[in-house]
Amino acid sequence: MSYQAAPDGTVVDVEQPQSQQNMFQVSSHPIALLFLILFKCIALAIYLLGNFFTNNFILLFVLCVLVLAVDFWTVKNISGRLLVGLRWWNEVREDGTNEWIFESRDLSIPVNTSDSRIFWTVLYGTPVIWSLLAIAAFFSLRFQWLLIVIIAVLLSAANLIGYQRCDKDQKRRWNQLANGSSGSLVSGMVSGLMSNAITSGFVGRFFSRG
Repeated sequence: MSYQAAPDGTVVDVEQPQSQQNMFQVSSHPIALLFLILFKCIALAIYLLGNFFTNNFILLFVLCVLVLAVDFWTVKNISGRLLVGLRWWNEVREDGTNEWIFESRDLSIPVNTSDSRIFWTVLYGTPVIWSLLAIAAFFSLRFQWLLIVIIAVLLSAANLIGYQRCDKDQKRRWNQLANGSSGSLVSGMVSGLMSNAITSGFVGRFFSRG
């Protein structure tokens, strides 16, 4: 938001074009978008810059894994639900098998295009970045640090796979709903035409006979 002085000396608000606004100004849920990015940046900062502040690997390991766990929980339960209208979780049945459960927004509720684009970009980009760091740690023989990277890859990949399946499930249900609505509409039109034809044609001629 910017301000401009009017000819009479008063100050009025001037709305900026959307192209000049940053992603948080365009977002429908800027706080959720902030934490989507913030926790990932903190984890990367601890991993890449932690040695400049301390040589205690155990402390850095605990801090990094803790931030990664908080980021995983936040993305799975809050960020996805607010930014793209999706949520997933996995339940263990009594027989020991796993069941994927998906939640998705109603078709009538729109999603902010900017939020959706940033969410999916971050979701796909995070495991790629950690995978590159895993390769670097492996070839530099930093096997202790490789443990952190493996945990990061597993957690970010789990969220990516979960949301991919949730998105596919949402599209499948929407297609079924659309096909069901179209089928009901067609069947209703056919039934109506047949009723009109029978009533006005066959039945009418039957009662007109002397």
